[in-house]
Amino acid sequence: MMIHIERVSLPLTSPLIIAALLFSTSACSNPATVNTSNNVPEQKEMQTSKADMQTSDAQVSADKPEFTTKAVATFDEPWAMTALPITDSKAPKLLVTQKTGELFIVDTATGNKSKIEGVPTVAYGGQGGLGDIIVAPDFATSNTVYLSYAEAGTGNDSNKFGAKVIKATLSGLETATPTLQGITPIWQQSPKVTGQGHYSHRLLFSPDGRYLYISSGERQDKDPAQDMSGNLGKIIRLSPDGNAPTDNPFTDNELAKQFWTIGHRNVLGMAFDDSGQLWAHEMGPKGGDEFNIIEKGNNYGWPVVSNGRNYSGLDIPDHDTKPEFAAPKITWTPVISPSAMSIYAAGTHNDFPSWQGNALISGLSSKALIVVGINDDNTAAERYRYDMGERVRSVLAVDGQVWTLEDGNDAQLLRLLPK
Repeated sequence: MMIHIERVSLPLTSPLIIAALLFSTSACSNPATVNTSNNVPEQKEMQTSKADMQTSDAQVSADKPEFTTKAVATFDEPWAMTALPITDSKAPKLLVTQKTGELFIVDTATGNKSKIEGVPTVAYGGQGGLGDIIVAPDFATSNTVYLSYAEAGTGNDSNKFGAKVIKATLSGLETATPTLQGITPIWQQSPKVTGQGHYSHRLLFSPDGRYLYISSGERQDKDPAQDMSGNLGKIIRLSPDGNAPTDNPFTDNELAKQFWTIGHRNVLGMAFDDSGQLWAHEMGPKGGDEFNIIEKGNNYGWPVVSNGRNYSGLDIPDHDTKPEFAAPKITWTPVISPSAMSIYAAGTHNDFPSWQGNALISGLSSKALIVVGINDDNTAAERYRYDMGERVRSVLAVDGQVWTLEDGNDAQLLRLLPK
């Protein structure tokens, strides 16, 4: 990474300034690790070459908020979390998934957690297992939740896998034995393929509650992201019952009517900002993690373009070489391995007022919490990065408070407490 310094007349304090600049240069290098296997957790190959680094418009601020963390509960291989609707200003209760197939309710006031029975059998292995969970917009009256998970194929699809999304009623919330009942399939990846990577299967409702968005990874097969006969490598937009809305942009075939955007690699974070604009981050290959504005009908170019390289070292054309593809607002090389995203908004609490409207991104190989500022003109830039000391699987802003979830075994659910 190069820092360009305008030639000026320096005062006697210039050695201190130069020292500070040199320190900042070394601090910008953020080596990170990615695993290329089809059956392993999301990691990143070591990237240390400064020639490979690209600088974002990261803003350095003297008022970077500081925080301490408070451990609330621990999990083994957690993947996602969401909050139940808050009542009477009580501490939120969170639903947390574990890849191995367990779903828990966690009382963040006490740290007590209760296992929810009735979760379908999941195909655990590699990046697969129980995935995302969200509550329906009408949860207060319906108790409906949506879950994603990896499912093993049968018959001709034996030894093949794909993501599946279901909705169910969460019954017995106030009892010692909560259960999922009335399970209804909503959507599944097609086709099922070998390997257990890049399911994506992130879930999100639109702010008005009318549409369900699902990220569908290209399963580490690259080409499906541009193939209109399959729904891999796409962002899906459905009604809450699983039907394709008539105003979706693609009509190539019945399956394509699900698609909102195409040309994606592995989208693990989606969120709507204050203005109702959809954003998503995406894991790049060897370099080139992306932060994208998601707009109807766009093609985001994978695997034709990327600001990263193939793991073999073979170059991939950058986005600016093919303007017909939607280019990311931010790219990261070295990678951050983004795993989840939440937009911060003050509520009953306002623990981090300077984060208002910012995207909070959890990082795996970077072991970081990344704060991204989103501007009115739909540009974006990294504002802050916090070293969390562990791989961070998820981040969630709830009512002005922030929670993070570590990755792996004995992973801690942490509340961030402002200093």
